[in-house]
Order: sequence, then structure tokens, then C-alpha cells
Amino acid sequence: MTIPTKKQAMTNTNSADGFATISVAAILAESTKRNPDSIALVVGEDQVSYGDLWNQTRAYAGALRARGIGPGDAVAVLIPNVPDFARVYYAILALGAIVVPVHALLKAREIEYVLQDSGAKLLVCAAPLLAEGAAGALATGIDVLTVMAPDDDGGFPRLEAEAAGAEPIRTYEPCRPSDTATILYTSGTTGKPKGALGTHFALVEQTSVLLTSVMDFRPGDVLFGGLPLFHTFGQTVVLNTGLRAGATIVLMPRFTGPDALKLLARHNVNIFLGVPTMYVALLEAAKTMPDRPTALRYGISGGAALPLAVLDKFRDVYGVEIHEGYGLTETSPVAAFNHVGTQPRPGTIGVPIWGVDIEIARPEVTERIELLPNGELGELVIRGHLLMKGYLNRPEATAEAVVDGWFRSGDLGTKDDDGYLTIVDRKKDMIIRNGYNVYPREVEEVLLNHPAVVSAAVYGIPDDVHGQEIVAAIVLDAGASVSEVELVDFASAQLAAYKYPRVVRILSEFPLGPSGKILKRKLAEDPTEAGTAGRTA
Repeated sequence: MTIPTKKQAMTNTNSADGFATISVAAILAESTKRNPDSIALVVGEDQVSYGDLWNQTRAYAGALRARGIGPGDAVAVLIPNVPDFARVYYAILALGAIVVPVHALLKAREIEYVLQDSGAKLLVCAAPLLAEGAAGALATGIDVLTVMAPDDDGGFPRLEAEAAGAEPIRTYEPCRPSDTATILYTSGTTGKPKGALGTHFALVEQTSVLLTSVMDFRPGDVLFGGLPLFHTFGQTVVLNTGLRAGATIVLMPRFTGPDALKLLARHNVNIFLGVPTMYVALLEAAKTMPDRPTALRYGISGGAALPLAVLDKFRDVYGVEIHEGYGLTETSPVAAFNHVGTQPRPGTIGVPIWGVDIEIARPEVTERIELLPNGELGELVIRGHLLMKGYLNRPEATAEAVVDGWFRSGDLGTKDDDGYLTIVDRKKDMIIRNGYNVYPREVEEVLLNHPAVVSAAVYGIPDDVHGQEIVAAIVLDAGASVSEVELVDFASAQLAAYKYPRVVRILSEFPLGPSGKILKRKLAEDPTEAGTAGRTA
């Protein structure tokens, strides 16, 4: 598979030469034509109609255009779950430019990497996140625009102010189906995060399939918007699919179970979308709160395996089913789902969505795809309209991930004769905490910068609340003295909150395999595991 260079991969070309056109920005523009007065977004006491949201988006796009942003330019976005995320997201896409969402929990050094790797020309950053965002941008030498800043703020230029003085765009820029719309950073088990190139076609087609045959989103429905919009799940399934359906999205910038339960009841939410830890939090909240969402029709779960006990308790407490699905950043994201309208099969991730093939391949065969019969355990491989077009400027990584047109998921599972898929285990050592991917090597590299640390091994252990908890086994330099808590604090100062280890074990030596490789699985099976904790928050 030939992967274009960074410039080729990111450049969007006007389609005046007769090629088919498409744009993710059309989602908002077309829904506005049908529902201009309907409420698109709610956050706190504020409501934004479809008509106002599109007009504000066009004004933001005019301001960005005045700054020289155009087709193929990458613009980074560091904004929490507030309407400004949607305004900036669709404004960038309307110009034919490329959105680079930045995880709101990243530290400056991590943000600097994303900005450099993506080649972003500009960072649009929410004022509350400027401490880390501006530091990362300063290190890369790119300009910063703020949103959500006080009117009298004397710091960085404000996008709202520039939009007020700029000429709004008339409509969105048409793009070719294969043009890059987003660069979403994802991780494997080793190396630095990779930028997955999402195309306009894959993202729009994802909404088409979800609305026609997978999820029952109706015009006027109220969706829960607590999933982070910088993440593919919230961005595509909640924001893009919700707005295309003509639904109202109740945004929640910071999730807590009690506050979420209040929002569900107050706004008559019809569909709750979340990761398993959110469902656990709702169940905990229900123990002490009388609020009940009487309009709730069903829940949607993804990001990590949903424990069967949680599914059963949620049905008992809230009286609705949870439909579990499966996807990855590289698959836009939904690849399989327990389709709404069909009784979900607990413990499975459902069946492939329309137009997508998911099969089970022999995991040890890497140079080709060797499919296995139904019922056998192997690696899930995926092909179809939902695939990314590659990793930005990483042809080797892309060639390793996409073989014979199939994306190798890295997940082990089975497929039954009815087509239902079950995830059994991870192929590699990736840790999933609260639905976010954490790859051990990055955490290990940070820990190895501590002067007392000689060697570090990071791995995950099962956790009832977070899905997995991150553990770091450490071997110290001879004579060095440092506590577990100090090492946790050291890591937490340099890593996003979902990445740093909460448990640290200081060992005299590691168990090693014949080749000298640290046996992380043996570390995880150590019966003394639960006894050594650093920080639990």
C-alpha cells in the first residue's frame, strides 16, 4: 500500500475539475436548512439553535480565512465539551482545512508533539486550557487563538473578536471524498502516537450508516453529550451523527455521575452514550438520588468492554437496554454494533455494520491475512468504507496495520455462525483506562527520566471502575531511595491524567524470558500485586 507524504496526505484539492464532492461541514449546513430553529446544543443554561450555530460557524470560518487558513491546512483544536468546539470544528472543515483535535488532558510536552507531527499552522485553544496549550504552541512556534476568554483578557487574540470583524463565508468548501478531514492521534503498544487520517467520505458515510441501519436517532431526540468531543467516539457518534439526525445534544464539559443523572432527568434525554465507567457512575449515583430519566429509550456503550453485571444492573435500575459496539480511531470509529431494534446479545460487540466486513485472522501470520473459520480465536480484521487512509507520514506503520486491504485491529476474538463478534483479549500490551488507549512505552520513557530509576515495566491490571488500572514495576539504581508516591507524582506531572500509573511496585529485579524480555504478564499475575499502591485517584 502506497502512503502519500505528509504534504500529499493532508492537501485537499478543489473539485472544480469535475470530481465528486463531499464535506463533513455539510452535516451542520444541511441540518440547518431543515431545522433552523431547532436546538442543536445545550450546555448549562445556554442553548444554541441550528441556525445560530451555522451562522456562528461561518463567522469563525471567515476569521480563520482572514488568517490565511485554507484547503489542506491543519488547525489544532484544544477545546472541551462546549459549543465552541462545534463552531471551530465545522469552521475548519468548511474551509477545506483539516481538524487536529487535541486531547484536553495532555501536558505541554505531549501537545507540542501533536502540533509538530501534524504540521498544524494554528492552535485554537479554550482559555481555561491555555496553561498547557500555549506552552506547547510556543515550543513549536505557531500562533494561538483563544475562545471562552473574558472580554477584558489581555493575552492571546480572541477568535470571537476576530470573527465579529471578519466577513463570514457563504458556505462550505467542497472537497474530494478522499481528502483528509481530521487527524486523530491514536496509539499502539510502542512508539509515539500516530496521526490517523480520516477522510470526508469515511466520516460522512459513517453517519449515513449509523442513522439508516444501526442507531435509532430521530429528529428532535435529546442525546447525552458527555463523551469527549476530541475523541472519535464523541466526535463522530455524538456530534456528527446527532447533528445530522437533527437531534439536540446536551453537552457536559466535566462528567460526574450525579450531575449526569440530573441532566438526563432535567432535559428528558432519550439516548445515553458513554463508556463503561460512565454507566458505573450512573449506577452509583442512583443509590442516593431520586432523579430518574423517564424519557430514556436506550444506552450506547463503547470504548472498552462493558461488564455483564453493569449491563444487567443498568436494565434493573433504569429499565432500558444498553447496546454495545466496537470501533477504533482507524475505523471512524464504529465497526460492529448490537443494532438498535434487535435484542442485544450481552457479552458481544454485535455484528459488522452495513458495508463493513469483520473476520477473524490468524494472529501470528503478519505478512498476509489468513482467515479462520467461525468459532476460532484470532485477530479481528476489518475492511470497508470506514477505514482511515493511513497514518500521517508513517508508511511503515500503515503497511503493518493495513494488510491486503484489511485493518489489523490488534484485538483477539471470535465470530459465531450468526456473525456476532466477541472480544476475548488484547493481542499486545495496550492498556485501556476509562476508554482511553495508554501505551506502556511512553509511560516507561517518562519514568526512566527519573534519576533513581534504572528500569521500568508498565502494564495493566483489571479494575472494576476504570476497566484497567496502570501499574509500573520499577527497579531502582543501587543505593537510590525514592517512594512509590514520589514516582507517581513524577509521572503525573508529565503525563495526562489517564496515562500515569496509580500503582507503583519497587522490585529488586524483573522476571525475564529466554531472550531477556521482561515478562509483564508474569508481573501482572503476581499475587502481591494488590498490596502496593501509589495513588488511587
